[in-house]
Amino acid sequence: MLRIRTLGTVPYHEAFALQNALARHAEDDYLLVLQHPHVFTLGPHADRAHVLTDPGSVGATLQETDRGGDVTYHGPGQLVLYPIVSVADDPSTGPAHVHRLEQLVIDTLGDLGLPGATCDEYPGVWIDGEGPTPRKIAAIGVRTVRGALGGRRTLHGLALNVECDLSMFGHIIPCGIADRGVTSLEAEGVHVPFSTVVEALLERAIDVFGGGAVDRQDVITGATTAGRTAVARSGGGEPVPMPVERPLIRRLRQAGVAPESGLQISQRKPEWLRVPVRMGKEYLSLGKTVHDLGLATVCEEAGCPNIYECWSEGTATFMINGERCTRACGFCQVDTRLPLPLASDEPDRVGQAVARMGLGHAVVTCVARDDLADGGAGAMAQTITAIRERAPGTTVEVLISDCRGDAPSLETIFAARPDVLNHNIETVARLQRAVRPSAGYARSLGVLARAGAAGLVTKSGFMVGLGEREDEVVATMADLRSVGVSIITIGQYLRPSRAHLPVSRYWTPEEFDHLREVGAELGVPHVEASPLTRSSYHARDAAAAATPAASSAASTAGGVLLV
Repeated sequence: MLRIRTLGTVPYHEAFALQNALARHAEDDYLLVLQHPHVFTLGPHADRAHVLTDPGSVGATLQETDRGGDVTYHGPGQLVLYPIVSVADDPSTGPAHVHRLEQLVIDTLGDLGLPGATCDEYPGVWIDGEGPTPRKIAAIGVRTVRGALGGRRTLHGLALNVECDLSMFGHIIPCGIADRGVTSLEAEGVHVPFSTVVEALLERAIDVFGGGAVDRQDVITGATTAGRTAVARSGGGEPVPMPVERPLIRRLRQAGVAPESGLQISQRKPEWLRVPVRMGKEYLSLGKTVHDLGLATVCEEAGCPNIYECWSEGTATFMINGERCTRACGFCQVDTRLPLPLASDEPDRVGQAVARMGLGHAVVTCVARDDLADGGAGAMAQTITAIRERAPGTTVEVLISDCRGDAPSLETIFAARPDVLNHNIETVARLQRAVRPSAGYARSLGVLARAGAAGLVTKSGFMVGLGEREDEVVATMADLRSVGVSIITIGQYLRPSRAHLPVSRYWTPEEFDHLREVGAELGVPHVEASPLTRSSYHARDAAAAATPAASSAASTAGGVLLV
């Protein structure tokens, strides 16, 4: 299958991590379509003297990479296509793939009204290539690596200048070629919307790389569907201003979901979503331990429906890094007021709780702390260490934020070596901006890819009932597996209040059973899917099913603490 993902704007290092994971784990071919923020990239044999300006002084970053070629520029208005596809295990594969990409661009340019583009001894696509003023319109740089099935897989690809700032190329010697210029579709007088160029390129790319089923998923980044009309007409024909929609609802509508068609919060829930209240001695004992140590629980803060079941079984979900989150996701009821300073003794208090309860598997989660330089990564690592000092035999699972994609912050957590690294993707690609506008689909896949590359067992989860289709759910599961995720959790979204996103529909228990079957077909070692599943629900069992170390610990100790 050919899986096409249009991802919006993605920092170069995040896309690089995602590419590598797909190349090494995915059995399907992928086409990643995106733009990058301003960045200069250096191939392994690039001459640094070809970078003529301090990148920071012009709002760019400098990234070393492993593609062929010298130095080049990526930025807004430039269409980047990364084909992660299987190729023959042969020395001629690289040059043949480069020529295939060049012809793809040449054919696309002809479709868009710019015929006559050529390629020559320099990789890339040129306008007036044999004339007096040759100028590059598309750069090509590739690499091949060993893939999941033993063959060769491609990395990197092409960058087509559509409407980018050509002055940025003046800060480098592009591709190390000093005597040729750079151009764009816009500079050549072809004024077409960026989205039109994307569709033209993908139409040709499907012919080149397809040959079978195609699965396309788009991250919606703006008003791509018709929104509510700004004014209406009264009976006398006078314009009547309509209420301005909250950003939360506007983004949902832009993603193609009609908020007014959702279920009412007062509507009676189906039987499978009704949870009995269980407040026995185990429930009360765990609550006392939690509150005696001054720890906050996600069970309480996020209104988890499983609190009675989990607490009665000695399981609790605790938050570190405070009780206030710096993000306001459309599904979550955690406090979003200005966060307080970190409590320096919190990691040790968590360790005490794990030891006091005699837990075999502890899970650590947190609020997002974008106000901190490291996103709270240091405190997470300290908590892992504190648990291991207080309870050496306990396996540790962490549920982390994306740390804004900052590589050093993520590495701080990875270096603490949790037994399971969980980061939730939360929803399908199309609904990302509506559901969690401060995060991103590609970024989350990149975080999981980095964790897998660090040798960690990875886990992720998402909700259904927000307006997604079944094919989108399956595609999300496929993407998670394609970056090496071993555990996937899927549960029904329940609206915390009228201020949150509406529920589009309730998925049935039978549909969740089907998703577990799909996960098995995709090769996911463990899928936890049910109406009441949450990311830390049955965490010990999921870890035991996916990791030998967790399985051993779970067989010798009771309870799981999720902190």
